[in-house]
Formats: sequence, C-alpha cells, structure tokens
Amino acid sequence: MKTLLLVFALVPILLFSQTRKQRKALAAQVKADQQVISNFKSHIEFFTNKNSPEPVDVSKKGELALQYISNQFKTIGLQPRGTNGYIQQFKIDAEKQIAPGTSLKVNGTLLTVKKDYFPLAFSASKSVSGMPAMALREKGVPWFADIKDWLEENTKNSGFDITKTVQEEADRAALKGATALFLYNSSNLTDNMRFNKRDKTSPLSIPVIYITANGYNKYFMDNSQILNIELNVALKETIRNANNVIGYIDNGAVSNIVIATPYDRECQEENENITDKEKTNGSGDIISGTSMLIELARMLFNSKAKNNNYSFIAYSCEDTLSQHCRWLNNSAIASRANYIINLARVSRYNEDKKLLIKAYGTSPDWIGNIKLLADKSLEVSFDSSSIEGRNISIYPVKIPVLNFLTDTVGNYNGATSHNNIINYEGELSIARFIYRLIEATDTKGKLAFSKDNETDFQNRQTNFFGISSRNSTSP
Repeated sequence: MKTLLLVFALVPILLFSQTRKQRKALAAQVKADQQVISNFKSHIEFFTNKNSPEPVDVSKKGELALQYISNQFKTIGLQPRGTNGYIQQFKIDAEKQIAPGTSLKVNGTLLTVKKDYFPLAFSASKSVSGMPAMALREKGVPWFADIKDWLEENTKNSGFDITKTVQEEADRAALKGATALFLYNSSNLTDNMRFNKRDKTSPLSIPVIYITANGYNKYFMDNSQILNIELNVALKETIRNANNVIGYIDNGAVSNIVIATPYDRECQEENENITDKEKTNGSGDIISGTSMLIELARMLFNSKAKNNNYSFIAYSCEDTLSQHCRWLNNSAIASRANYIINLARVSRYNEDKKLLIKAYGTSPDWIGNIKLLADKSLEVSFDSSSIEGRNISIYPVKIPVLNFLTDTVGNYNGATSHNNIINYEGELSIARFIYRLIEATDTKGKLAFSKDNETDFQNRQTNFFGISSRNSTSP
C-alpha cells in the first residue's frame, strides 16, 4: 500500500514538524497500525495452518476455528451472545442435496453433475428419456429454453425474479406435454442460477435442469441437433448442525450495528456453479474477512462511539440478511439492528481495482456519510446494483447494508500463497475506513432504509475526490 508505506517512511520528518502533542498522537497511531497488521498476520497464520496444506475451517477442524474466534472475542472483552458462551448452536433443517443417483447422458456420453449441469432445487425427482430436437417443442420429450431472452428483456427491471420465471415456464411446459425442461444461457449476461439447498418450494411435476456454460459449450451449442437424452434426478433432504460465533459490545443503546462475515469455506461452496479455483480463492477471502472482524471488534471496543451497540458475527452458511437468520432472532440481543456491514474479499486491495462497495442503495444516508471520509489513502468504487444477488431476503428485514469487497485475483495454495497474496496494509486501510464510517454515523441515529431508490439515488449522487461510480451486475 503505497500511501501507508509513505506515511511510515515520513514519520521522522512529520514528528519533527509537529507539536509535542501532535507528535505523540501520530506516533501512537503508527504504533497502533503496526499492531493491527501484526494481529492480521497472526490470524492468517492460524487459519492457514502452516503445518498443513489445508486451511483451518469448519468442515475439517471446525472446533479449532470456533474456539479461536471465541477466545479472541473474550480477550478483547466482548460479551458472549451465543447459546453456549460465544457459540450459537443450531440445526439447519431440511436442506436439499443432489443425491448420487442423479445422472445425465447425452448421445451416450455421461455428463458431470455440477460441472456440466445441475437440477434446480424445485425439480421433480424422476427419470426421463427421449430424443428431442433443441429447437422444437414436441409432446413427450424434454424441452429447452434459453435464459438469454428473459435476461435481455429485464435488464432494467429491478423486480425481475428469474426463479419465479423458471417455475412458471416449467409449469407451462408440463401442461403442454414436456417431460423435462432444460435451461441454458447463450449470452454473457449473469443469470445467478444455482442449486439453492434451502429452497422450500414443493417439487414441480417435471425435472428442471440448468446446463452450465461448460456443459453448453461442449454438448448443446448446435441448436439444430437431435439429442438422445437419458436423465435421472434424485434429490434428498438433510438436517445438519451449524454454529455461529457472536460477540457483543453493550453500550446501553437502543440499536446496534452488525458486522458479519462467514468463517468457513462451505458458504463459498453453496454456489454449485463455480470452479474449484474460485472455491480455493474463496477460502482466503473468508479467512481475511474473519481476521478483519476480530480487529474491528478490538477497535470498536475502545471507541468513543457509544450511541450504538455492536454485534460481531462469524457465521456458518447463513444468509446474514434473511429475516429467518439465527442471529436476527437471537433473544440474547435485544436491541434492533441499525445497519449491517458485510465483509468479503477484503485482503487483496489494489489501487487499480479499488475497494468495491455494494448495496449502497439500501439507504439514502450512505453516500453522504462516505463522502466525508474521502481521501487519498483508499480508492473506492460503487456497484450500482442494490444488493448482491436478486433473491436475497433483504426487503422483509428492512435493514440498510453495505458489502465490502476487493476484486479477486491470483490463486491460493496453502499458507505461503495466502501470506504472499494478502495485502496487509490494504486490509488495514479498509478496516480503518469502516471504523471511521461507523464513527461518522454514530450521532446520526437510525439510518433510513430504501427499498427501491436506485434511480433517485444515482441522480442525486455527485462525484467527489477518491470515490467513483460504476455500473455492474457482477458479484
């Protein structure tokens, strides 16, 4: 981080030109920043587990991760707000999974589930065979639909629900004699199709299959071809145990600010339609988010901003914005959430790619507060999309949110790669930015929630130093 390194280099000159009080304050700040960076490195070294090629995570050494975060919260002085100390234990009921019996053959070739295709969670579990022509829709055989058409028609429709559209199309297809519906996307538009294991929708009458970009390019690009389809869909429901780690700062306020991040890779792997490389990268992003969560807790514990309480949540595969999420319904936290800070991919800040702030459209108060923090130490850009993912359950909750991300580059492979790629000075700058934002909103009371103010918000937005805006729908 060029700016931060320059500050460190100029400390002797700055100390000479300042008053004694100013010199003392500057030296204390530099010392505090160096301590935060040292703490980041300690957290990363633990989670990357230098004596093992695999990171420490809930899937393999979950107890270690839980205890480490809990011990850090205790050392800082946070109050426990779980069901067992800092740990909130719960069961995730009726999760859907793709069972091993699921298979698809096209012209005698067995495709790879998740890589080439996957059934949607509301698909019927049954076997289907036939020889359809992709371009025709005849009774008694599977049908095909290109998602591209729906996406192009709804590029400016913020209320477009692709899941509902797919379900309605499948119902129409079944009524007209289709035995299955195969979906593909021939465009470069993001469709956000995935296997949603928490989908509670009753199964439809026919199988519904999404063909991935890999599967489409290999087996389905020729729309004039006749295909020999042999399909079997097998879905099952499971119940599993999960844990959150929750620490709390009680300032006696009526509302609290929630800072949250996932602490295990399984959350990254919920999206069945991502590559193994992206999943590996995601583990590093999760580790850095957990490290920043701990250090923000340390900063805010000593902060003079006392008009909100603070909840720090390391969660395991929950949607932190869902009205049904466990922390939101945790009776141990009585004060209502003022707003939520979500941490993701915060370890690889790069001035060229900037820090990306998403979901600013959830409150008209965000830009005004962030504008006051603009300086040369951090390059920031905004994503014009309101929130990450169209199906996220933010609207019933009515809580403003900000998602902090840095662009994902490079690859992780064990502790050495993590330590080489992570930009500790950049992570410090992002943590300081979030800390200053929280302090800036301390006297503002409850932030207003905006459901659909994207257009108005962009019209009122002005350009100011260090912050730019960009249009994007990519996560």
